[in-house]
Amino acid sequence: MNLAKILADTTTDNAERIAVRLDDFALNYGLLQQAAMRTAGMLRQQGVEAGDRVALMLPNVPHFVGAYYGSLQIGAVVVPLNVLNKRREIEYYLRDSGAKLLFAWHDFAAEAEPAASATGCEFVPVTPGEFEQALFQTEAVSELVQREPDDTAVLLYTSGTTGTPKGAELTHANLLSNCVASRGLFSLAAGTVVLGALPLFHSFGQTCAMNTCVLAGGTLSLLPRFDPVKALEIIERDRVAVFEGVPSMYGAMLNVPDRERFDTSTLRVCASGGAAMPVELMRGFEQAFNCQILEGYGLSETSPVASFNHPDRERKPGSIGTPIGGVEMRVVDDADRELPSGEVGEIVVRGENVMRGYWNRPEATAEAMRGGWFHTGDLARVDGDGYFFIVDRKKDMIIRNGFNVYPREVEEVLYEHPAVREAAVIGIPHNEFGEEIAAAVSLKEGATATVDELIAFVRERVAAYKYPRVVWLVDDLPKGPTGKILKRELRLPVER
Repeated sequence: MNLAKILADTTTDNAERIAVRLDDFALNYGLLQQAAMRTAGMLRQQGVEAGDRVALMLPNVPHFVGAYYGSLQIGAVVVPLNVLNKRREIEYYLRDSGAKLLFAWHDFAAEAEPAASATGCEFVPVTPGEFEQALFQTEAVSELVQREPDDTAVLLYTSGTTGTPKGAELTHANLLSNCVASRGLFSLAAGTVVLGALPLFHSFGQTCAMNTCVLAGGTLSLLPRFDPVKALEIIERDRVAVFEGVPSMYGAMLNVPDRERFDTSTLRVCASGGAAMPVELMRGFEQAFNCQILEGYGLSETSPVASFNHPDRERKPGSIGTPIGGVEMRVVDDADRELPSGEVGEIVVRGENVMRGYWNRPEATAEAMRGGWFHTGDLARVDGDGYFFIVDRKKDMIIRNGFNVYPREVEEVLYEHPAVREAAVIGIPHNEFGEEIAAAVSLKEGATATVDELIAFVRERVAAYKYPRVVWLVDDLPKGPTGKILKRELRLPVER
């Protein structure tokens, strides 16, 4: 087995079909396969062998796709890196993974090159024009190195919200099964146009957009940096049928002034993940764009998809759906006992999508995989039909005066206020109650609302111990590379 075979197989049948597009630049499958084989040749010249780690610090550009499949083709392990990383962070990832070579976009060379030098990693800058010239002078490698299904294909580092980032070892079998499932979920076929707005270095964009698109013979239209107006322009220009994003992307597109001027009639299905989507946002987007949003759930460690609202079954707004094929999910208590429907507990997952383990972290692997189930750290409940509903991150749960408060429930109410664009609820220290409920809120353009008004709005709709006593307004909430709101970076105003 080798995940790169999906590119070879698709090229056999669709060599002339456009594989990847970036504005006016387009590569058909034949040329993409050539780029991958010549990248494989370049790696061979640098002494890279099967099992060696190759790091990619590339934005959403066609070069990422070619380097990804070229690395896999010779049996190397791909280590995708966030392009916003600084030298210290890059050095950590290169050292921890033992990467032999780093492909880095020219704009990030100032941070990447010193990090590579410090770790003894070969540095290859990717500068448009120059890199292609080097590829053309490299002999293509046509051989596809065979790997075992449980050999590591990608080393995907977790975000590190609970400590030092760990590399999740995703196997060829993990990733192939996940993109086969995704192809069915989104009904992708040859020629389907997918908007590649999610970072390809992230599991969601990499599996659900790039790998699934290549498997199906679709066209991936790339957006290197998310901008809601640009996204709408691409949907109109390229006749995009499938959009995949995190909730904040949907909110940004919905709130574009005069969005009606864009022809988005080709948009058929949208996938949301990475964070819980507020029900009001889902309804508003579907009404505005006349399409269906399927919400799903997963983590880097699950390749990433674990569950989804399936297009051929009942869809329940607010639910992350049911497990995909080949995957089992349960809700358990602190003693790992399965809970009855309706009770809140931790989601555990097992199946063909679950990682091999954490790279060089046997203790962390044993803890996360105890009992043969991957423990997600996410709290949820299951209804009588087997649909899962995320309640919150286990570590995000707020305990106020002995009562459990789930931030997502309070956020849902805030999103119902007509002036609210985005909201994030956190717990802050309190001398008497242990923790107090606090909320950072950004308003829609041109809308007004006072802090007192927002507090009163929530107070009328939830139990007395749940409403936020502290609310502050911000222009924008801090976000990670996928657009996911980063609660850990929220800072209370000095004066409130």
